[in-house]
Amino acid sequence: MKSAERVAQREELGREALREKLRAFLELRGDERVLDAGAGTGALALALAPLVGEVTAVDVVPELLEEGRRRGAAFPNVSFVEGDAMHLEFEDGTFDLAGTLRTLHHVRRPELVVAELGRVTRAGGGLLIVDQLASVDPLAALELDRFERARDPSHTRTLPDTDVRALLEANSLVLLRSCFEREERALEPYLDLAVCEGELRRQASALAPPELSVTIGWYLAVKPAPGA
Repeated sequence: MKSAERVAQREELGREALREKLRAFLELRGDERVLDAGAGTGALALALAPLVGEVTAVDVVPELLEEGRRRGAAFPNVSFVEGDAMHLEFEDGTFDLAGTLRTLHHVRRPELVVAELGRVTRAGGGLLIVDQLASVDPLAALELDRFERARDPSHTRTLPDTDVRALLEANSLVLLRSCFEREERALEPYLDLAVCEGELRRQASALAPPELSVTIGWYLAVKPAPGA
């Protein structure tokens, strides 16, 4: 699976930078039990590994998990498990922190993922969402989604900031902090990353919006204790 290898290579190059962002954003103790849902090849799990007690990385695609295991051999506190982020096979309150990195826009029912993340997080624990956000301009958002689906058929819909906040609120999760960063993308390397070739590449190139820079949203919420 060429795309898994390319994504993992890119993630390795950015792992230290991601780790420092997570360290500053999360304010971890160091002994947390963490879930990375929709883990792919383990970008979030492997970045967090030295900062926490243990990480369980869950994804529905075996090839991505295998690539993550191979590249994460140096992190014995990370385990890769096949599973569906929309239907997690863990008991309520299993994790101190449950997170998902750049996954919701690949999921058919993102509301189920957020609900499951909230369910498996202990009372007082945290929930992390990091993902690309849709433009406040609905036409620009539609244009970007058309391009993203042509580039990568696993793309479903990019959520706007208001939808992410609404999903947290719907699951009684209290937003502690959020931040936003711009990510600049060059078209050709971005198509290469998804192994978008041949006719599909021509179609995606034709649909590419003039401006490929996107906003990445970071959200940290807490699951309140009962009666809090």
